[in-house]
Amino acid sequence: MPNFTSSSKFLLLEFSDIQELQILYFFVFLTVYLIAVTGNLLIIISVALDHHLHTPMYFFLMNLAILDLGSVSVMVPKAMANSFLKSRSISYLGCVAQVFCFFLFTAADLAILTIMAHDRHIAICKPLQYETIMHRGACIQMAVSAWVTGIVYATLHTGGTFAITFCSNMINQFFCEIPQLLKLSCSGLYLVEVGLIIFSSLIAVGCFIYIIITYIQIFATVLRMPSMHGQKKALSTCLPHLTVVSLLIFSGLFAYVKPPGNTSSELNVICAVIYAILPPLLNPFIYSMRNKEIKTALLKLIDLFIFSKNGSSKVLIKFG
Repeated sequence: MPNFTSSSKFLLLEFSDIQELQILYFFVFLTVYLIAVTGNLLIIISVALDHHLHTPMYFFLMNLAILDLGSVSVMVPKAMANSFLKSRSISYLGCVAQVFCFFLFTAADLAILTIMAHDRHIAICKPLQYETIMHRGACIQMAVSAWVTGIVYATLHTGGTFAITFCSNMINQFFCEIPQLLKLSCSGLYLVEVGLIIFSSLIAVGCFIYIIITYIQIFATVLRMPSMHGQKKALSTCLPHLTVVSLLIFSGLFAYVKPPGNTSSELNVICAVIYAILPPLLNPFIYSMRNKEIKTALLKLIDLFIFSKNGSSKVLIKFG
């Protein structure tokens, strides 16, 4: 059996043999990528520039947008390039970088989503203690812990995956996904990474259970509110958050914990799109389109851009 080393290349899944379909996939990925990047960048810029949004909730939302921006940029540009250039290859080091960055952003993303649930719980269930508990120092520590968690998990999984010997270079996925890489193993070391995946999955399920318990307490508090407006506002914040978390965790668990078998390539790709691309694409809409403060900040940003553009035009006309 051949032994693929760091000087080798991997071959990713080809979407189609037909050139026209490859170009179509390129434009689909390009559209999705531009929407995800634009939406997350707008959230980052709005929160950074508007001092009214310098609160714990929007601080964590900005961190989530940065992580989503990184997550969607790990694999989609490479998939677009391969579709456009009719190529399937990715270098060994490029594959290592994809695995590391994807796990960094995804693990930190789940940590931030869990922290955001905790933040909403304190805000709704213990409003009088909110400023004492969620002070600036505590928020920074939570955000740093999420990023550190991502780095630790990425290091462990990348090391566990690429310590094994590969006997093939044909990856049945459009990016370097760990379960598909483990199928190429011809050494027993892959069991180390399998153990890490099971451990990580248990932690992910634990985060999900914590979020569910948190939201049960939030819903119980919301139902006791006398104001219907307050109930609707709280539910409109929590339910979309729960939807994104559920999508991320359950599709990710399906991809990483399902028993080995002859799963179709189409199902693998659909599952990967759900947990890797949909959350970064949907988060900007979920957290901004239904949020008046974010909408106001975006309108101010647009007004500022138009004003500065008109001002520059007037200056050019004056000195022209």
